[in-house]
Amino acid sequence: MQISANGISIEVDDQGPPDSPGGPPILMIMGLGMQLTAWPEPLVQRLVDRGRRVIRIDNRDAGLSQGYDHLGVPSFVPVMLRYFLHQPVHAPYTIGDMASDALGVLDALGVARAQVVGASMGGMVAQHLAAEHGERIACLTLIMTTSGARRLPQPSARVRMALLDRGKIDPHDVEALVDRMEHVFDIIGSPAFRPDRDAMRDRIRSFVTRAYRPQGVVRHIVAVVADGDRSPLLARIIAPTHIVHGAADPLVPVAAAHDLHAKIAGSTLEVIEGMGHDLPAALWPRLAESIAGVAH
Repeated sequence: MQISANGISIEVDDQGPPDSPGGPPILMIMGLGMQLTAWPEPLVQRLVDRGRRVIRIDNRDAGLSQGYDHLGVPSFVPVMLRYFLHQPVHAPYTIGDMASDALGVLDALGVARAQVVGASMGGMVAQHLAAEHGERIACLTLIMTTSGARRLPQPSARVRMALLDRGKIDPHDVEALVDRMEHVFDIIGSPAFRPDRDAMRDRIRSFVTRAYRPQGVVRHIVAVVADGDRSPLLARIIAPTHIVHGAADPLVPVAAAHDLHAKIAGSTLEVIEGMGHDLPAALWPRLAESIAGVAH
């Protein structure tokens, strides 16, 4: 369903009991260019079965939420040059804007306090929410994300090339788009929990047919770069925080999780051996336990 939040249209999936007897409602925020359906339905159902209300959203410029194609596509070269020269990067919109969108969804749904679960870029959005609107955050789960501190290890050139590949593909050629996304997921995915190939392709195909928005992905990347180092924000997070990260994450190396753990007072850390930068089916039971456990 579409909800007006922070003055824009955000696509929302709202499941589970409205009164959420098993704990606070859970707001789930996905990562860069990903859609709310990237939170696997069986994982959501495990949380609903625990009596939790689960609210998934498409970030602005992704999925079925409002787009920003009218703002154009920033050029990577000057953006990255400014970043490496420690100069301000100007983005069409910010990670903070996305946090305001998420807060607007809670307002529209009448949710006073929620557990926020953020994965990858969604974890960056969640950091802003928890630091700037602490009274609205019952607890926080940060999955495979980072503070953005410059000293942290970065992804390899191979990972960057796969992620930033802008080679020409017919946007109507679904199978070619699936091939490209499968290649990316294969590179950043969990080496110890390899998916069934046909099942993965079916899932990717569902993403592509629901919404394909490559320009939004570029604007998301620029928003991440412009956000910079969130370390100063982390000291303001007072919500109970659990950090989950894969030991084999090639996109956001696991040092980022230890950095977050050191900077968020009272946080707990769970490093999962063999997990990469994805949510493999074999780990859905464990991830459901990790998410639900923060609220107790």
